[in-house]
Amino acid sequence: MFTQEGARPHTNNKSRWLVLACLTLGLSLIVLDETVVNTAFPILTADLALDAYETEWIDSAYALTFASLLIFFGQLADRYGRKKFFLIGVAVFMFASLGVALSDTSTGVILARALQGCGGAMILPTTLAIINTYYHGRDRAIAFTIWGGTIGGVAAVGPMVGAWLITFHSWHWAFAINVPLGLLVMVASYFCIPGSKSRVKEKGLDVTGAILITFALFAVVFAIIEGGRFGFSYQREPFTAGSMTWPTSFPPITLLFLAIGIVSFLAFFFVEKSRLKQDKDVTLNFDLFRSRSFSAGNLVAFVVSLGEFGLLFTLPLFLELVGGYDLLQAGVILSAIALGALIAALTGSFVCQLMGAKRTLQLGLALEIIGIAGLGITLTSTSTGWEMAPWLVAYGVGIGYATGQLASIILSGVSGHDSSVAGAFQSTTRQLGAALGTAVLGTTLVIGLGSAAETLEANGVPTGQAQEISQELQDSGGESISDLATEPGGVDLVQVATGTFTTASKSVAWVVVVAISAGLLVSFWIPKNAAREKQAG
Repeated sequence: MFTQEGARPHTNNKSRWLVLACLTLGLSLIVLDETVVNTAFPILTADLALDAYETEWIDSAYALTFASLLIFFGQLADRYGRKKFFLIGVAVFMFASLGVALSDTSTGVILARALQGCGGAMILPTTLAIINTYYHGRDRAIAFTIWGGTIGGVAAVGPMVGAWLITFHSWHWAFAINVPLGLLVMVASYFCIPGSKSRVKEKGLDVTGAILITFALFAVVFAIIEGGRFGFSYQREPFTAGSMTWPTSFPPITLLFLAIGIVSFLAFFFVEKSRLKQDKDVTLNFDLFRSRSFSAGNLVAFVVSLGEFGLLFTLPLFLELVGGYDLLQAGVILSAIALGALIAALTGSFVCQLMGAKRTLQLGLALEIIGIAGLGITLTSTSTGWEMAPWLVAYGVGIGYATGQLASIILSGVSGHDSSVAGAFQSTTRQLGAALGTAVLGTTLVIGLGSAAETLEANGVPTGQAQEISQELQDSGGESISDLATEPGGVDLVQVATGTFTTASKSVAWVVVVAISAGLLVSFWIPKNAAREKQAG
């Protein structure tokens, strides 16, 4: 039997945890892929002889399709079946991963990465929706804690897995590994996950709204991602798509996409309002925002996502370029975050029952702040993995507590038949925040690296050479540090460059602290008893 909201009450202790295992394995596919791929990029780029523009689009193609299609697929999953779309998503993701592994051209890799984004956009919101409708009482707190811990833990071990695959196999296996994992998820999920969809009678699929919100998200995410390359005040370099070229004499193409996105959002708003008045089906029910748990929770998600995973943006580079660790060693050090996430998964249910979802969320954010601030204070060019480990563990525990309970809070005020689209909106909010945050953190790092010129000049390096070295550091994101060793006076140049990168990394850490602190302040707007009713059963 299914309830009115599409959730089948579980009665078997073993089966309910098998369901969660399938969902977290599916979630692990997309989280692991994202971090493994970042590790594989340098080797893939060299092997296929890609230029910087092609390399950038391998990442952007995935981000664009993933972020823009979340709400669209969330709506379809609520309507036609969450398990069905979860399985389709895993199949698409698996097929696309094989496509990347077998491709030997930039076009093939980019298209396959875009298809991966489509699969990921089906997987993520359906995992949240099934958990939201299937688990109740204490089990709900456990399920969301494990869901959040999976994101933090897998993101942390991803670089280590990627490094191992690249070191002992090839970059192809960084993608091909998704095939056996995907088959395992599909077979297990087919037999273990119950069917679930909305029992509400729909009144016509909202095609117009779905197209508008997808187009709006695509345009805005494109503007955010490409803003650093093409600029917002003027067109820094030509934009080329096929046979079309947008010259530097034109206004910035990023502003055009941003304007298109805003107009599309406004059109979407009026279309949805009109359909609601006519009692027709909508892509996103604006009544969801009447729930303070949903509206405040999503605001927290956006603000926190500006910096939450920023540590994983800069720390691997620091470990390799400054610490001298290889890819595998850096991955082992970052696994301390996974240890913290595991601790959170084991203790999260008890903490949540004791403190409630809101206080557990705030505790998690506070631990993230402590972990990142600790690194911001103590990080030096001679810092070892052991010295960083306590701060990384604290950060991992914080992610485990905060990520899962924030999702639980957001969905606690949502009826079961809107679970997928509500989960998709939460995921979209986080993706927009992460895209903007990555741009801000990248700019912070580049600006910090630019200060190398002043230090080099103070050490007697001629102005022209100092500025050239500084520019190379900025253009390469610090990866030119190793090349400095071959220059005359290379030891001193490397010392200045590593010191500059360390200072820039500390600046990135403090920007992250500010973002998460802002999220912690906003979290006080969340209702005191958010998610308590569902956790109490």
